[in-house]
Amino acid sequence: MALNLPAYRPARNTQILRYLAFAGMILIAPLFFVGGPGWSDGPLFKSAWNLGHILFFALLTLAIQPWRIWTGWTLWGISTLAVLLLGTGIELLQHGTSRQMDWQDILRNQVGVWTILALRPRASLTRKSRPVVWPLRLIVAALLAAEIGATARVAIQQYHVSQLLPALYDFRQPDPSPFWDGVIAPVTDHAIDAHKRALRISLSTAHYSGVSLHNLPEDWRDYDRLVIDLYNPQDHPLPMILRINDMEHDLGDNNYNDRFNTRLPLTPGPNQFKLDLDRIKAAPESRSMNMQTIRRLILFTVALPEPKTLYLRDIRLE
Repeated sequence: MALNLPAYRPARNTQILRYLAFAGMILIAPLFFVGGPGWSDGPLFKSAWNLGHILFFALLTLAIQPWRIWTGWTLWGISTLAVLLLGTGIELLQHGTSRQMDWQDILRNQVGVWTILALRPRASLTRKSRPVVWPLRLIVAALLAAEIGATARVAIQQYHVSQLLPALYDFRQPDPSPFWDGVIAPVTDHAIDAHKRALRISLSTAHYSGVSLHNLPEDWRDYDRLVIDLYNPQDHPLPMILRINDMEHDLGDNNYNDRFNTRLPLTPGPNQFKLDLDRIKAAPESRSMNMQTIRRLILFTVALPEPKTLYLRDIRLE
């Protein structure tokens, strides 16, 4: 029996790896439909969660071991097609739940299966196709690095956000879309006096029109006031509304009396508003707002008769 041990151990290790892959796959599978990031979760959690597609389909490939049946381009083609159909089916099934379809997940699924195929000793290719082994591995490695790199960039972004205080937004950002929702763009011009950087907010005639700062430092406990500096280029007043809520409100039923709401009457030209944080904390009707988990700040108008423009020049805590 000792003579057979060297050949037996690799086979046994392969079976153990296969069983572990099956177990991991079974544990992960329900997460396609239960749990996961909701609409109120931050970008880092959402980005990291997306990597689970790569992990699941890598485990699925290890568990099934399709190279036991096919080889060469047949293996790659059938595996790719099978994962394409399975991934599409999962996205369609998710459409009927609270989860949203994300067709980029289908690419992540493919990256998972391709990663395992590319790591095979001979890349599961025949002798004639072996010259393409390393280019193929490099392509798969680049796709995998792009997905992991995207999550790493989000992690760095979120670290910078956590370090912004007392500022709530970095006006040096070239693209506000990872932080704001709405029609908003960075500007640098003399129309806003000495302020070299600002955000131009475009307001429409929709019933509610405005912008939402959803990616911001959350812990406001060490500060006393919120300062908002706005510039109204119109020659007439512009009525604005400010809304602030914490994570608990986002996870609740969106009750008007469970958040902070106030009017900001903008006169022509520069306007600065200073709001006591104690007032914001006491705004919810049946509780105190959690000043450690501020989740969203919204500036909006209601039923404007014509489109308007304003500039946000500063937003910070004191």
